Formats: sequence, structure tokens, C-alpha cells
Amino acid sequence: MENILGLVALACGLIVGLGAIGASIGIALMGGKFLESSARQPELMNELQTKMFILAGLIDAAFLIGVAIALVFAFANPFVLKESTDPLHAEEGLSREH
Repeated sequence: MENILGLVALACGLIVGLGAIGASIGIALMGGKFLESSARQPELMNELQTKMFILAGLIDAAFLIGVAIALVFAFANPFVLKESTDPLHAEEGLSREH
């Protein structure tokens, strides 16, 4: 059981860490391309800025979905078997452990 909890904690860290790295790289690349395009065509700056903010929100939303999945694994772990606290089913819980 401790092995499963340790691996889940490691997986949660990887989900959040890699998601943060990916989101920051994506926003940095998009911001660089926005600056390039607005320097080439300054008259399109307002349209490009609107599209850039929409895309930045979508990139951050993908990262936050990963954080939510990591939180579900951390606090409501579906990989850990819950032992029954019901006294009628206590023998069944003990008999499953081999």
C-alpha cells in the first residue's frame, strides 16, 4: 500500500511539473511570435492581442485540468483498495489478503 501511495505521489508531481513546463514554454513561444508579428504589422496588433489572450487562457486551462487530475489522484485515489469497516463484511476483507 505504501508503494502505491509513493508512486501516486510521484505521478502527481510529474503531472504538475511537466504540465507547468509545457504551459510556460507554450506561452513563451506564443508571446515571442506575437511580438514578431506585431513588429511586422503594427496595424494588426489589437486583433493579434485578443487571439493571444484567448490562446493563453486555453493553454493555462489545459495545465489546470492536469492539476485537477493530480489532485483527484492525491486525495481520492482510485488505486488504493478501501478496507471495509462494516463488521458483517470484515471477514471478507481479511480473506482477500493473501
